[in-house]
Amino acid sequence: MPAPRTEVTEIVTGLAMLGFPSLRDALDARPPELRNVEPAHWDRLDEVFAEGSMDAEFRGAWSNGLAFLGAAAGLRGRRPYLIEWKGPHRTPGYDTVPADLRIDHVYLVSCKYLSKILMNVSPAYLFDRLLVDRRGPVPDWYLEVAPDAYRAFYRTVRDHLGAGLPAEVDDLVKDQRIVLKERLAGPWPGKLAGPYLEFCAAAADASAARWRAGLADPAAQEEMLWRLLRLSGAPYFVLGTAPDDVLRLRIYTPWDWRQEFSLGSFEVTGDAAAGQPVVKWRALVTPRGDGRELPVEGHVEIRWSHGRFRRMPEAKVYLDTPHYDVPGYSPLDADDRLSRGLQLDLSL
Repeated sequence: MPAPRTEVTEIVTGLAMLGFPSLRDALDARPPELRNVEPAHWDRLDEVFAEGSMDAEFRGAWSNGLAFLGAAAGLRGRRPYLIEWKGPHRTPGYDTVPADLRIDHVYLVSCKYLSKILMNVSPAYLFDRLLVDRRGPVPDWYLEVAPDAYRAFYRTVRDHLGAGLPAEVDDLVKDQRIVLKERLAGPWPGKLAGPYLEFCAAAADASAARWRAGLADPAAQEEMLWRLLRLSGAPYFVLGTAPDDVLRLRIYTPWDWRQEFSLGSFEVTGDAAAGQPVVKWRALVTPRGDGRELPVEGHVEIRWSHGRFRRMPEAKVYLDTPHYDVPGYSPLDADDRLSRGLQLDLSL
């Protein structure tokens, strides 16, 4: 079962689109138009709502759903007959749209609350296969791109911790990895901090070089930017919150994007000062008919999954540019005439 916060933000966003006079009325109705929400989910929403511990999440999700109901680019005041919550299931195959809700089999909505993460993938899928083909080898990325630096750092760790560990990192087994994770929790000990930063620099630079090798021509760079920004063959919407703003966006398709923008450059560099293996990415985009250059920036954190040495590294891709400043992320145009009278009522 997903975490309560996920249930609140996703289910309540969809619930608000059904036009109930208040959130309390909507929760009491448990409308059948909202599919894939089980009785246990409704019970949990009632419990969390009564506690009052997530009022901000309830308010944000309810407000965003109402905005989509009234938006000229959204439902235009028309009550949908079907809202499907995708919930915690794993999507079969490869789905390029990170949708949490599907409305009337047409509108796709991603609920993104207080997150700058674009995706969490294997490093080989990002740096070698450029987010094109999920199928393929999933190597231990540190051993793949910086084997000497990684093995040298591990030997330093082993010498610091003492006996009970194999001579080489390649030979670690599950129980030993769990021990390493537990013993290395918190800041790196002083004797390990310097060697760790040396390893980070080697892994970051090598990862950036692998990524650049597949981005030699402008077409590959443009497609890479589209994939990083989660542009898809079908338009979809993002409803959520940022630390200091709401997020209500329509996400372009590549066809839409190319009508309005052109890519000037796409660069990737290793960041030796980040405190972990990090690769920065930066694009310069020019609106057509406009001489300005709009920067779009982000970074990739390459780190062990589930703790130090515990599992193979993963690549977390972050967007550093504010969402509303990203070319291809268009603000949702809410029509006040349609949304007038739809009140946010959180009273019990």
